[in-house]
Amino acid sequence: MEDSEVQYASVVFKSKRPPRAKKEEEIVYDEVKKHNQTSQQTFDTNGPLSERSYRYQKLACCFGNLCVILVMIIVGVSVYFVLLHRSDEQQLTQLRRNKTFLLEENINLTSLSNKLSSSFTIQVHNLTQQKRNLTEELRRVKEKNQELQTDKETLTRQIETMKKTWNEQKLRIINEYCHRRNNERSGSCESGWIYCQYSCYAVNDAEPPTHRTWNEARDDCKRKTSDLTVVGNEEEKLFLDDTSWDKQGIKGYWIGLWAVGGKWKWINGSDLTNQAWIQQQPATDGQCVTSLQNREWTSVSCTKKNAWICEKKS
Repeated sequence: MEDSEVQYASVVFKSKRPPRAKKEEEIVYDEVKKHNQTSQQTFDTNGPLSERSYRYQKLACCFGNLCVILVMIIVGVSVYFVLLHRSDEQQLTQLRRNKTFLLEENINLTSLSNKLSSSFTIQVHNLTQQKRNLTEELRRVKEKNQELQTDKETLTRQIETMKKTWNEQKLRIINEYCHRRNNERSGSCESGWIYCQYSCYAVNDAEPPTHRTWNEARDDCKRKTSDLTVVGNEEEKLFLDDTSWDKQGIKGYWIGLWAVGGKWKWINGSDLTNQAWIQQQPATDGQCVTSLQNREWTSVSCTKKNAWICEKKS
């Protein structure tokens, strides 16, 4: 202790990180014994080494912080990619499901399309065949129609010829039956009466307002000392049909034939012998018969009003 010399030194410690607020410097006192000059020189020599060590420590600290930040970045990026990978896997799984669903739908639609196409093809084939059949049927109908048209024209000509022949024969029969030529009439009939086969006929063909029922017509004939006409044979029927003129407003002429007890009887009490002269059968009480040119005798209610034909002996 005697040989040594006591010296005091002040040492200032600073933090490695920059302080946020200025800290007061701490002064530490220590006893330093100077043994000799060599110790003083050694201390002086170690001064720069401490400064370099401090710098290394500071650099190591910065490098450590940088490593920590880098590790954090790596961890964050890794987490991000892990989450992104999971999201991609979920999307991929969903896409696979969608793909499977779409494939199934495509298969179903393809099957349905094939069925519809097959059905459509069958229908088109059937319709085409039906069209061919209808076309052929139409052709046959047209041919048949043409044949019928030709037959109709032929029959029409035949009917016209037959009508002409019939009218000529009827006129000849009437003229022969009534003993007249060139519309000559016997002077034994009153004016306005037609003579035929020893009988006189009055054709009452006035306008419809003056038409009468069957009983009224018969009463009118009786006032003229006659009665409704009675037909005894085919020739007289032809004459009666020819004189039952078809005029506007006239639907028929009353004759002396009516239904009594379910039979057709003449007003003279005789039965109708030729049932073919009237088509409406059977006879119904309350029905009377009318005649009209070029038409069959017709049975109508006796209360209807028509024209009438009277007959009396010449």
